[in-house]
Parts: sequence; structure tokens; C-alpha cells
Amino acid sequence: MQDWLLYEYAVIRIVPRVEREEFMNAGILLYCKQKNLLICKTYLDGVRLQALHAHIDLDLIAAHLKGFERITSGDKACRSPIARLGKAERFRWLSATRSTIVQCSSIHPGYAQDVEAAAEKLLQQLVC
Repeated sequence: MQDWLLYEYAVIRIVPRVEREEFMNAGILLYCKQKNLLICKTYLDGVRLQALHAHIDLDLIAAHLKGFERITSGDKACRSPIARLGKAERFRWLSATRSTIVQCSSIHPGYAQDVEAAAEKLLQQLVC
């Protein structure tokens, strides 16, 4: 029987107007130390996002989310020095508190036998 694994996750949020503090969930960032696994899953609903801010640049938001994915995967072609850090350090950097258009929620714990399936379930429950 497969062991239960502790993981940490944060919800990636789009905050079109930081001063209004309105946001839309756009992804999941998940880290499991036991499996040395870092996962980023994103989903951008442009129609919903434009309901918060009619003139938001969807291409810019998509590029920011792609940056999260590239840093998470440790993409060697990514110009960010953060992408070359270890998985735990990348998770901590990506999930750190910031006041920009792309932010993360606070970090939450989870427990699952299959963390990849847990990441997909979180994406479906909290984002899609």
C-alpha cells in the first residue's frame, strides 16, 4: 500500500487592481518534500478575469503564469536565476507574499497518497 505524503500548496491568484484586493484564482503551486516534487498547474479564464477588469492585458497575464510554470519546472532556458534553485527554494520564492498582479495565497498543508492527483483535484476545486 502506498504511503500518505504531506504536501504544501498555495493558490495562484490574479489581482487586476491591487488597490481593490479583488482576485481570481488562476492556478495551484504544490510542493512535496518526501517526493522532491514541485508542481504548477494554471488555468486562465479570460472572460471571468475581464469581468474584474475590462481592460486587463490577458497576454501579459498568460506570460506571467507561463513564467511561474517555467520557474517551477526549473526550465534551463528560463533566464531567471530562481529557476536554478532547488525545488523547496523555488516553492518558497514563488509563494512569497507580494503586492503584484500575480500573487499566491498563504501556504496550506495537505495529505495524499498521490500528490499529482491531489494537485489536479485542487486545480479543479479551487480554480476551474
